Amino acid sequence: MDSAVATRCYELWLDVGSAYSYIAWKSLPAFVARTGAAPELRPMLLGGVFRATGNRSPVEVAAKARWAADDLARWAARLSVPFSFNPWFPVNTIGPMRGAIALRLRAPHALPHYLDAMFDAMWGSPCNLADPQTLAAVAARAGIDAAQFAAMIEDPQVKDALRRDTEEAVARGVFGAPTFFVGEAMFFGQDRMEFVAEALAAR
Repeated sequence: MDSAVATRCYELWLDVGSAYSYIAWKSLPAFVARTGAAPELRPMLLGGVFRATGNRSPVEVAAKARWAADDLARWAARLSVPFSFNPWFPVNTIGPMRGAIALRLRAPHALPHYLDAMFDAMWGSPCNLADPQTLAAVAARAGIDAAQFAAMIEDPQVKDALRRDTEEAVARGVFGAPTFFVGEAMFFGQDRMEFVAEALAAR
């Protein structure tokens, strides 16, 4: 990696169960092209973050849920990306996020393709990622066969790593997704990506 780009690295903490993480993910290719800096991807379990911080999903607050539905549709239209609210939401994403952690640890080059498949299955053409057979089929789209995927997400080291990384997120002040860090400066939400760009430029 070019040293100038390396000094501008930043983190993106996400969970495929977060619709706003999906919007950030779909915004990322243009953002990387513009800034010349790709993020370090940091999967976490958003449900664990919510439990630890006392935060709640927008769908648990009726007025916010109505607003978020319109807001997400506007963002999707602006980016020209498919978006449909997942009818199985809220979906337990522990399986998908264990898969993400396993790849981060063992095959980080494969993680973006995996996240593409999982995000699209969650918010582009929604399906029930809490169903093991459906989850395995989506993982197969990312090139991971069913037996390999089942072993990955049941690996105690992977389970511990997801728990540990989620605890790290909480310790650093994360309360939702997506969350960006440039150094120790934290930026929450896909609508704060311009601030991330400014922070990267300042470094």
